Amino acid sequence: MSQGGDLLALVQEIQECRHCAKQLPQEPRPVLRVGAGAKLLIIGQAPGAKVHASGIPWDDASGDRLREWLGMDKTRFYDTRQVAIMPMGFCYPGKGSSGDLPPRPECAPLWHQKVLQHLPNLELILLVGSYAQQYYLSDKLTLTERVRRWREYGPRYLPLVHPSPRNRLWLARNPWFEAELVPELRERLRQILGAG
Repeated sequence: MSQGGDLLALVQEIQECRHCAKQLPQEPRPVLRVGAGAKLLIIGQAPGAKVHASGIPWDDASGDRLREWLGMDKTRFYDTRQVAIMPMGFCYPGKGSSGDLPPRPECAPLWHQKVLQHLPNLELILLVGSYAQQYYLSDKLTLTERVRRWREYGPRYLPLVHPSPRNRLWLARNPWFEAELVPELRERLRQILGAG
């Protein structure tokens, strides 16, 4: 079976996963989009309620801001030949007292390495938010420190603050993020993916 076929079988297996169904507030609906040729991987947190309903990753206000940072329209963003999208938790974890609950801890150890084995062309992995950063980076820094020192994690990884509307205050307090990091990120994506 081809690598693409193997990946399709793996995606099907993930989409049928019910590993932590008893801990979820709704029926599991794992959300991811991957293609064997992808050069960019976006690892976020977990689907929110809107994404759970649509089944489309980053189909919300956070996704709008992320696409703006990347300088991508929806067509390019969802083109699995170039961009893969895999959250830390594949299913909606439910609401907490101050936003959504953290991603379920079972997903990444269960599935991430299996998916990564089928993405041989990756040139950049965006670690969006603290959960992805804590899992993939072996440091003890805060999110702000990590994102401020983003150059140190290249060329493979680039840590980003989560683009949630809840992070407006963080963005206001850290204007260097959109002034310095975002333009360099767009340039890196142009180098990797070609002209937008």
